[in-house]
Amino acid sequence: MNINSPRIPRLTPQFKRCIVALVAVLPLVTPAARSLAYQDTSAVKPVTSDTPEAHLGKGYDALKQDRYDAAASEFRAALEIDPKLTLRARFPLAVALFELHKSDEARHELEVVRREGGGHPKILYYLGRLDLDERNFKGAIRNLTQAAAKPPFPDTAYYLGYAYFKQGDLTSAEKWLKVAAEANPRDARMQYQLGSVYRKQGREQEAQKAVAMSEELRQRDTNESRIKLECAQKLDQGPREEALAVCEQLYDPDNAEKLTALGTTYGQHGELERALKSLSRAAELAPQSPQMQYNLAYAHYQLNQLEEARAPLANAIQRWPDLFPLNALYGAVLLKLGQDRPAYDALRHARQLNPQDPATADLLHTVTSTLASKSQAARQYSDSLRYFEEAATLRPQDPEPHRRMAEIYIALGRPVQAKAEQTKADGLSKAPGKVQ
Repeated sequence: MNINSPRIPRLTPQFKRCIVALVAVLPLVTPAARSLAYQDTSAVKPVTSDTPEAHLGKGYDALKQDRYDAAASEFRAALEIDPKLTLRARFPLAVALFELHKSDEARHELEVVRREGGGHPKILYYLGRLDLDERNFKGAIRNLTQAAAKPPFPDTAYYLGYAYFKQGDLTSAEKWLKVAAEANPRDARMQYQLGSVYRKQGREQEAQKAVAMSEELRQRDTNESRIKLECAQKLDQGPREEALAVCEQLYDPDNAEKLTALGTTYGQHGELERALKSLSRAAELAPQSPQMQYNLAYAHYQLNQLEEARAPLANAIQRWPDLFPLNALYGAVLLKLGQDRPAYDALRHARQLNPQDPATADLLHTVTSTLASKSQAARQYSDSLRYFEEAATLRPQDPEPHRRMAEIYIALGRPVQAKAEQTKADGLSKAPGKVQ
């Protein structure tokens, strides 16, 4: 396996809200949680798809792809195995149900999370959104007001203002919609809804001005979409200088999403230094976003700036231990840095989250074999056997782990086991398609 260019999973230009919803709700990794993530090698077992970690990994991936039915099934499966996964599984289950418009089920799960985990603003946000859908404006105002004390999403104030508008409290609606417009100066919805409030208040001139601003913002979005397309096309086909002149129109030092989209486009076309500039600024603007930290780390990794890649990933893993892309990239970075045992821990957890990913299996096999050889050289035969056994499960057709285990059993004076392993190695060596 060539560890200089592993196939690291890439994130989309922006995480879906349902993934972002996990940010800050999930706790830092506690000692108990860490024991789930990083298993002791004294009890190494083959990684299977029927573990809480595997179901969590599949669930988060399904959320990112808008496959909400699949996500709900995976989170339910995780909860069946471990009902204590309140924040790691039940909350994202509630988010998936919300996206599926299964309001009663979503509310039930959110109320369980609130009882067991407290009234986090993101839980209150979703409860308020459910209240709005059910036209329970009083309940929406109550929940969203509490959420707005520490807004979990930029549009929290918008939905609170909308709830007041629907209840007929125009003064409060205007107040919160103005807060929303300040927080989202590029969002056309805010100005349009303000226009509706002004019109209800008989302030026609202000209403027309707000609606005109809304239309201007919509047109700006349309123009930016056109420039994004032109940027990618020119990077593919046109002169580099001309392409960069178009693309740099998208650079906005105060907009993390635009910076991420630009940085991703640059990265996909080999402009790594320019990608790093955009992604670094995006990570500064959104330090609580796993997507931003991943993209920054991936840009550093592509430039072989390994320590710079490690730092944001180490912090991100503490917050979001169950996001497969973070763990996979972290393990790859640590492996290139020569930190074999931490790399093993990260890659093994990544494989627990996504047992089907072949690139992770390859990297895990590389580091497991390295640790096995080091332990054998140090005559730590018990550890070496455990590592070689795991390497054999990762590549069942590879005779090498069995040869090495035979050597260890000979050194331990256990000829029966040595003969059994040598027989396996010889059989695999003669099999069609054997691993060289």
